[in-house]
Amino acid sequence: MAGISNSEFLNRVIPFGFDVATLGGYSLDQPTIEASKKIVERGRKEFDFPLDEIFSHIENEIASIKKVHDNVKVSANVRATTPQPIIEVGKIKDLDIVEINCHCRQEEIVAIGCGQEMLKRADLADFVSQVVDNVDCEVSVKIRANVEGIDTIKVAQQIENAGADYLHIDAMKKDIFDADYNLVKKICDSTEIKVIGNNSLNCEANIEKMIETGVYGFSIARAVISGNLDFNISQF
Repeated sequence: MAGISNSEFLNRVIPFGFDVATLGGYSLDQPTIEASKKIVERGRKEFDFPLDEIFSHIENEIASIKKVHDNVKVSANVRATTPQPIIEVGKIKDLDIVEINCHCRQEEIVAIGCGQEMLKRADLADFVSQVVDNVDCEVSVKIRANVEGIDTIKVAQQIENAGADYLHIDAMKKDIFDADYNLVKKICDSTEIKVIGNNSLNCEANIEKMIETGVYGFSIARAVISGNLDFNISQF
């Protein structure tokens, strides 16, 4: 959740039962930073840091979480037009997971070929493998499901073959106000990558449905913005 998921926020919600905390998303190169500025200008909250500050900021955010919750893995969701800035983040001390953002659907990000537009890149697998081969941490790729013109299962298999440790999927389906559990199950059945299910996990029943698809884990975002849940995550 760009503009929301920082160390202060995560330190408040980790005690609800999370074992991984994801910072970001962050823009890492000039094209993505300029796109983020445009998003801010139209009133959407967004992380906006210049190039000479962003890497030290992420390093400090990781340290702030580890100081309070040293047993929790820290992930950073990041976007860039080339692999190198993501590789640099993946070498930051104490970062457990670098997550490649192939998920954002903001028009300014999509216009420069990032976010969910990454799923259309012919070299997506090579992009992911370059990160995998050159970082000191695990690699996750977050994708959006059911993007028009994209075979989500084929993309999942490409990401697995590229060596990523996790596939984090926002199981969004157009005009459906719930996760596409059937698609998530198909991905789990078609790959051996660790699948993290996301979307509409705002109650126990939906979490149970997601677990039944065969996912390795699940992620919750907007349901914890209030810092107050009406169910216990740790029981799942």
